[in-house]
Amino acid sequence: MIRIANRIVAEVLLTLKETIKQGITTLDLDIIAEEMIVKAGGKPAFKGYRKYPATLCVSLNNEVVHGIPSKERILQRGDIVSMDVGVIYNNYVGDAALSTFVEGSSDPLANKLMEITEKSLYDGIKECLSRARLQNISSAIQATAENAGFSVVRNFVGHGVGRYLHEPPAIPNYGKRGQGPMLMPGMVLAIEPMINAGTHEVDVLSDGWTAVTKDGSLSAHFEHSVVVTENEPEILSII
Repeated sequence: MIRIANRIVAEVLLTLKETIKQGITTLDLDIIAEEMIVKAGGKPAFKGYRKYPATLCVSLNNEVVHGIPSKERILQRGDIVSMDVGVIYNNYVGDAALSTFVEGSSDPLANKLMEITEKSLYDGIKECLSRARLQNISSAIQATAENAGFSVVRNFVGHGVGRYLHEPPAIPNYGKRGQGPMLMPGMVLAIEPMINAGTHEVDVLSDGWTAVTKDGSLSAHFEHSVVVTENEPEILSII
């Protein structure tokens, strides 16, 4: 069931990435996502969660996570668009996120941020090994980001995922190798680095959800749901 939920997530994100262009709104993306999820036999995992009002989280530029879709948010060429989606399928949850540009970007800093954030995700995933310590994931993500001159958001973390959207263990994107609980086969982990071009500090806007960088710098966010096996980790939220 978790495999199916995550496959729906992956299909939604791929469609949204291909749909993004200048002039559409973040609400347009939300409508597409919900229609796809329902058609696939799932339910949006975020909608109604702690009273969150939408299917997607769509965060732009200096928004880190939890941006609420709106018909007022019109995409412009060069924007960073970070999209996070969760799906419930037969009472099991899939969860993933990606960041992309609206029709590309000529900003070297933004391009590097995007590249390093995605690399930090995959460097973290490589550490999702049976009987390894959880903070090996955290340390790998932090090293990739900070060695490139970026900062790791502390206020939000990855998490276990299964019957519920957020399950133990919490997975910080910073930490020391060899620490934390031992990973075991069958654990499903949502690994999700949130990396900023400036300070790691964030503020939450008056809507109670949208987190932005404290200094207004750019931010990017990538996430996969991964299962720990006896061998290599397996990414579930991918087609």
